Amino acid sequence: SFKVFSKAEALCKEYGETKGPGTTAKPSGHLFFRKLGSLIKTTLEKCQRENGFIYFQKVPAEAPQLELKANYGLVEPVPFEFPALNAHWTPETLAAFDLTKRPKDDTAKPKPDEEVKPLKEPDIKPQKDSGCQIS
Repeated sequence: SFKVFSKAEALCKEYGETKGPGTTAKPSGHLFFRKLGSLIKTTLEKCQRENGFIYFQKVPAEAPQLELKANYGLVEPVPFEFPALNAHWTPETLAAFDLTKRPKDDTAKPKPDEEVKPLKEPDIKPQKDSGCQIS
């Protein structure tokens, strides 16, 4: 990450020094970029320090290439095949589904709404004497 960050930092400085439109943007001066740089440097220093007195292993200059294909714990994929077409699906059958050739129905017009007659609601008066007592 330190190598990639230093490369990005060089590109950002080069971008900030170019002439033309957009010269007001200086990505290397943004807060995110500055914090990321210090975070990467402190993490690298911590890893080197701990590796020096705990693990005693040399850090390789380049990361080793990892084997990308796992040879355990994975199921082999089954290739997908479309099922065979049924004998009923012929070009004539498929052409019958053409909606542009459908018959025009005059009965498809909506019926006019009937007039709704108002209902008389019963006059319900609250009753005080219901017969219930709370004791």
